[in-house]
Amino acid sequence: MNASQVELAPPSTPIDLSSLHDVAASPASKTLRIVRRIDARLAFALVCVWLLWGSTYLAMRFVVSEIPPFMMAGSRFLCAGSALLAFARARGAAFPSAKTWTRAIPIGALLFLGGNGFIVVAEQSLPSTIAAAVCATTPLIVAAIGALRGDRPKRGELVGMAFGLCGVIVLALGTPLAGAGLRGLLIILGPITFALGSLLVRREGPSAGLAHSAAHMIAGGFWMIMTSLVLHERVPAHVGFGAIGAWLWLVVFGSLVGFSAYTWLLRNARPAVAMSFAYVNPIVAVLLGALIGGEPLGVGTIASTALIAVGVMCAILLRQ
Repeated sequence: MNASQVELAPPSTPIDLSSLHDVAASPASKTLRIVRRIDARLAFALVCVWLLWGSTYLAMRFVVSEIPPFMMAGSRFLCAGSALLAFARARGAAFPSAKTWTRAIPIGALLFLGGNGFIVVAEQSLPSTIAAAVCATTPLIVAAIGALRGDRPKRGELVGMAFGLCGVIVLALGTPLAGAGLRGLLIILGPITFALGSLLVRREGPSAGLAHSAAHMIAGGFWMIMTSLVLHERVPAHVGFGAIGAWLWLVVFGSLVGFSAYTWLLRNARPAVAMSFAYVNPIVAVLLGALIGGEPLGVGTIASTALIAVGVMCAILLRQ
């Protein structure tokens, strides 16, 4: 472990009524069209973070079996971020300012080096289903961080944290996570850093756009490439077509589309909506891991995934 803005504009963007070809339509019909447009953007962003991000855990496991983890992830985000920045510039967005790049440095470290890089390293020996289940605790971690900052948790959040903690305990005792050592620790730290990075992204507000998201990915990619150099990761002599295809899937659908959709949701939707990926991703990842990846679907994995999903739903839905 591993949130479209590529076609989405923030709700605060003025709507060009001249683009409505039926200028003689009634105000009510125009309002209905605008509402449908907003709903379509929200629905599209949710489908991206629910399904596409759920598939990235298995894709990462395929790629990391042939390409060193930080080299793989760093090249992924550098390519995706550069492509997204070029797209944003083509649409008329300004090049990120020095202030934007400065803010992108810690966000890139938290979201990508920690939030994604730690998960990729862990998936060298752990199934993608376990990675997805642990990453599903992200909203619970966000609630816990809020409690530490003085934001008193609601009853639903407390119930959710209890369920989530039980799910993690089941994972730690009844799955391969129990004997994972350092990689098991990294897979626990990944969602924590991702939650911290998500909070920083949300502070940017709805005015931040594609160029900001691109800056985050590029900064994260550089963090990972630097880590790869420090660890003396080597370029493999041969990479199979399966790993190349999985890497391309991660670049296009996991990063360009999925991450752009996630940052759009963070800035424009309620936190409960933006974090809803956490109880859908594990289900998608577990199904794909078992059906396509041939990963064992033990009782411990099923029980822990169910407990964490219930906990996240309680924390998100009962908070409102």
